[in-house]
Amino acid sequence: MNSAIRRLAVAAIVLMLALLANATYIQAFRAQELNERNDNRRVRDDQFSVDRGPILVAGQPVAESKPSNDRFVYQRTYSNGPLYAHTTGYYSYLYGRSGIEQTENSQLNGSDPSLVFRRLIDMVTGKRQQGASVALTLNPRAQKAAADGLNDKNFHGAVVALDPKTGAVLASVSAPSYDPNLLASHDLKKVNESWKQLTTDPDQPMLNRAVRETYPPGSTFKLVTLAAALSSGKYNKDTPVDSPARMDLPQTSADLVNHDGRNCGGSNKATLLVALRNSCNTSFGRLGLDLGADALREQSEKFGFGERHLPELGGVASQFPEDPNEPQLAQSAIGQFDVRATPLQMAMVAAGIANGGEVMKPYVVASVRTADLKTIEQTKPEALHQAVTPEVADQITQMMVDVVDNGTGEPARMQDVQVAGKTGTAQTSADRPPYAWFVAFAPADDPKVAVAVAIEKAGVDRSDIAGGRLAGPIAKDVIQAVINQ
Repeated sequence: MNSAIRRLAVAAIVLMLALLANATYIQAFRAQELNERNDNRRVRDDQFSVDRGPILVAGQPVAESKPSNDRFVYQRTYSNGPLYAHTTGYYSYLYGRSGIEQTENSQLNGSDPSLVFRRLIDMVTGKRQQGASVALTLNPRAQKAAADGLNDKNFHGAVVALDPKTGAVLASVSAPSYDPNLLASHDLKKVNESWKQLTTDPDQPMLNRAVRETYPPGSTFKLVTLAAALSSGKYNKDTPVDSPARMDLPQTSADLVNHDGRNCGGSNKATLLVALRNSCNTSFGRLGLDLGADALREQSEKFGFGERHLPELGGVASQFPEDPNEPQLAQSAIGQFDVRATPLQMAMVAAGIANGGEVMKPYVVASVRTADLKTIEQTKPEALHQAVTPEVADQITQMMVDVVDNGTGEPARMQDVQVAGKTGTAQTSADRPPYAWFVAFAPADDPKVAVAVAIEKAGVDRSDIAGGRLAGPIAKDVIQAVINQ
């Protein structure tokens, strides 16, 4: 009997120790994770009584908490809600958080370990817990120019603008957008109705097309192929390349053709400068075959392909195909086949060229400050990759300036500012219209901004879709908004 009691006692002690160990583990290591869960309603009830910190753009709140006369104490509000929705995200009692509201939640609600002394002071002085403010890098003029450019013509697509020297995101717009105030309301019945409407809308207004959607980049990817060619040492802007109207692809009866069905520059041979100016498919298809898949893949990765960028906004990786055969490689060299890129990624390509070949890590949170304006976090610019040498970057810049001055990028030309750009029109399938692209940076001799515009749906005839014609003017407006302020 004594032996049985001892075994039972030992088992009870082991179970007790296991319970204590589990409780300690949860308290010490998983408490914040559990508190951050969107479905933790007990914590959510408590947090809705916290004076949540504002999200700032150019020092002005675009998301803030105001006192309310109901059980939730504070109401989260979004000024110019649709303009910043895909960056701020939403803060909803029923559906949790997204965007910066989610990734900076512990700072905004004041529970982050970095704010422990602030919480102690508030406890001693009897104040309510108050969250920190999160300042974004967005430029309000650039953001508005990008949104107006898409919305005024009812385009579906995205615009991203970067500071080439730092990687700071100056504009990030996705269209169509939505109003996060609809999900932050304390009228939970209306919130539920709004959620159903937004999530079933075929236009997907809650999708952040700027960082979470990948598209075939079309001829804007020729900048990556060009970078690989110039970096190989076998080519320069004056090197003659094949430029026939039609290129016979190996291993298939299909041909690669130029968009206008003609050769480039009036000849079956053109310089690399003329091939880029006229966005010659056959020239860049041949370049891709000559360079090989490994060279193009390595070059794309140096610009950031294959990596997630802006994870704070749920950014996804852009992709170059793993093992294309020769016809697929020729198509990949002009941004077709299985090449996929986010607008953010193509803005990074332009920004890397603008920054002497050095690609900077993109970021959208500039700083975090306590309620008494003490800075507790400050983002420092960080180099990501050296995509090309400064010499190669300078050659590409000259060629991109020529595209705007003398080629397909003419709609982005500015009177007093030299713009470097590249157009793109990406084919998808016979049952849907092409995508229109434009990437650019300016001023070409001292870049202040790099832009990528991707138009997914333009609502015009298929024959009228061209990157320069549709996306070029939007890029121009965003550039002007940054450099003319």
